[in-house]
Amino acid sequence: MPKAEIGWTRREESGQRLDVYVQRVGGEWRFFKRSKRYQPWQSVTEPILEDWLKLLDAVRRRVQRRRSPPDEITRVQQTIRERFPEEAP
Repeated sequence: MPKAEIGWTRREESGQRLDVYVQRVGGEWRFFKRSKRYQPWQSVTEPILEDWLKLLDAVRRRVQRRRSPPDEITRVQQTIRERFPEEAP
């Protein structure tokens, strides 16, 4: 069972609506996406920076509500720095 589940909606460059869903399983974040409500979720192997920043924002809000441990913020930031060294927050 996943420990944390976070989701949001964003627009692609083409203007198409996209649902993004993230699960934290065993210390790693797994990203999924779908374009329509009743389509199955597709796994995303290389999430874009925008999705990682949305996840970081959501984790910060969860920590304020005491739904995630405070060190989760630093873990997400570290992952962003490793994947996107030129654009890290």
